[in-house]
Formats: sequence, structure tokens, C-alpha cells
Amino acid sequence: MTIVTMGLNHKTAPVEIREQISFTSKEKDAALERIDEDDEIEEGIILATCNRTEVYVVSLKKEVGIKFILNLLSEFSSLSKEELEEYMYYYFDLGAVTHLYRVASGLDSMVLGEAQILGQVKDAFNLAREKETISTILHQLFTDSLKVGKRARHETAINDNAASVSYAAVELANKIFGTLDEEVVLILGAGEMSKLTLKSLVDHGVDKVVVANRTFSKAVNLAEQFNGQAIKWEEVDNWFNKVDIVISSTGAPHYIVNYDMVKDILIKRNDKPLFFIDIAVPRDIDPNIHQIENVYAYNIDDLESVVNANLKKSEACVSSVKEIIEEEVKDFNTWRNSRDVVPIIKSLRKQAEQIRQKELERALAKIDGIDEEDKNIIKGLTYKIINKLLHKPTVQVKEFANIENGQLYLQAVNKLFGLKNNEEDE
Repeated sequence: MTIVTMGLNHKTAPVEIREQISFTSKEKDAALERIDEDDEIEEGIILATCNRTEVYVVSLKKEVGIKFILNLLSEFSSLSKEELEEYMYYYFDLGAVTHLYRVASGLDSMVLGEAQILGQVKDAFNLAREKETISTILHQLFTDSLKVGKRARHETAINDNAASVSYAAVELANKIFGTLDEEVVLILGAGEMSKLTLKSLVDHGVDKVVVANRTFSKAVNLAEQFNGQAIKWEEVDNWFNKVDIVISSTGAPHYIVNYDMVKDILIKRNDKPLFFIDIAVPRDIDPNIHQIENVYAYNIDDLESVVNANLKKSEACVSSVKEIIEEEVKDFNTWRNSRDVVPIIKSLRKQAEQIRQKELERALAKIDGIDEEDKNIIKGLTYKIINKLLHKPTVQVKEFANIENGQLYLQAVNKLFGLKNNEEDE
């Protein structure tokens, strides 16, 4: 079995490409169903965030996994396989393990060391478990990746200076205005990203916050946590005249703020600038509004320059995190190799047990007048002999799993004991 991962992220694809293969909740369910239905794919998980979309599968061959993932991503996007390949990366086996550990540790994030990705990895893992699209290998891999992510943050200072996308958005707004004390901010969306953004805004001195969400009760609940004001979604247009900054993070599959909407309203603002910061993928804000005078639109990719300011503070921890990853990759490899020898050990012991029982029955049949106690003594003796004879071979077989050319030694064990022939005879 081969572990294959294929995907794209903020390093390989701009936001206008990433948003075309971002999965909605329903699409994730449908894609996991496709994984479950495919006979050539043993296991699969989809990891989709604002900055990355990755699919992890277990298949008999690397080429099978790559072909399946490429077809899947093309099926759930508006991009052809040829267009996708321009932006995709892929890893397999220990390369895939290392990549996932880097992701979980925050080394592969736009914001070095950010903690939010760990929760997103966990969510992807839990959904795959719920949909029963994973088994032993990916269950172990993703369980270990969560452990690696926690170790990286507990044993190093990688997370001490880490921001988040929402924090970077507020930092960008702060750079634009110099101070946010007097600015009025409108938040579109009431999810986790919006909550994190509001926290950062309050930390930066904002005390005039307005929250809009399609489900009004969610807007009310979020606004109350930060002494803000909730408005109904239908009122958003009117509030563009009353705010200075609009930060949007919804799960809408299309633009919720378009060019005509902003252009018509801006007439009433008397040339007062209006800033839009779009941290959603797919994007919420039509980028063309940036062409309107006194209107400025920034998307998630524009935050990278803000993020880089904190990068050097965390870079010193990267080598320590890499050491943790290297150690954990070795442990996973040991675990996986050990799984390969389980059938050999089982077959060896099964063969020995069959011989023991056959010879025991033959010997007992030749002894007259033996009572049950003596029979049990003889049975116990045969158990001990078999266990002692198999102890060293069993230990050695386990060691073969994790040495160079170990597969050759394991094949020799099969040949030496005739294990394959034994299984075929059955």
C-alpha cells in the first residue's frame, strides 16, 4: 500500500485558483463518497482550508492514487486536469508523511506556526472517520500528525510569535489607518474566522464593531461577545456609508459584494475612503471594486507581506520543529514496516501450531492409560517448546522490517519456512 497526497496551497496557486477548488461541506461529503466507492482506493481524507486543498489516499500504486486525486479535484472544480497540474504538488509514502507533519506543525502555513491549522487537520480526520473512509494507515498517520503538531507547539517556541490570517488582516488595517481607535468596522460572517478577527480588532483598540450574518441570531451572539452591534443581512448595503473598514469571511460560493453595489453607494460617502479586506476562500469581495476611486480591496494573498514581519521571530524555532518531524517520521516508518511482518509472524506461528497439534494427537493416541493431568503436562510441554523455538525468529523478523533490504530477508524467511506454500495449501 502506498500513501499519496496531492494538492495546492498559497505557495503554489493564487487565490483566484485556490477558490475554484475549495470544498463546501456538501462537496466534502460527496467527494468522500467518491473515495469510498472507488475499488482502487483503500482510504482517503480531504484537508481543505482557505490556504490549501489536499487529498490523502492509500492505494496499491502511486500512479493510481495520483490519477484518482487529479480526477477528483477536477470533478469538484471548474479547472481541467491539465490546468490543475500547473499548480499541484504531490508526495508519496514518507514524503507524504513528512508533508502532513509540516502542515500540522505550522511550517507550511502562510503564518509560520499558526495554531488554527491543527484544528483543521483534526476536523478533516474526524469527518473521514465519520464517513468511514479511513482505516488503519491514515488513522495512524493523522493521529500521529496531531501529536506532532502539539509537540511542535509545546516543545518549541514556534507558536509564540505566530499570528493568524485574521490577525494579519487586522494588522493590515492598522497599517492603513495608523490607529483603529476611531474607525468603524463591519464584519461579514459569524464563523470562527470572524470571531478571531473581532478579538484582534478589540485588542487593537476598536470599540465600534458591526456584525452581519445571514442567520441573524449568529450575528447577535457574536456581536454580544465583543460589545458590538448586530445587523440583518439585508441592511449591509446601507452600512457601507457608515463604516470605514469591511472585513469579510463567509462561506458563500460567490461574491457577496460586487462592483455595482459599492459604486452606487460610494456617491453618498463624500470621497471618504472605504477599505475591504477579504479573508474568505472563495472570495467574498469582487476585486474589481479596487478600481473605484477611494475604494481599496485586499484579499488573503495580500496579507503575506504583513505575515512576513513576524517570520524572523519564529524562524529560529524551525530547526527544532524539523527535528521533531524527523523523529516522528522514523517512528511512523517503524510502525508501518512492523505491520508488514505481522502476516509472516502469524503464518509462522500458525504453521507451528498445526504441526504441534498434529504430532501431539499422534503421540497421545499411542499412549495407553494416560490420565487428563498427564495429558495437560505433555500439552504444556509442547506449547513451551514451540514458543521458545519461535521467540528468536519472531524477534529477528521484526528487526528485518526496519533494516536496509529488509524485504529480501523477509522473502527468505517465507522461502525458508515454506510459509507461502503453506498458505496456498490451505
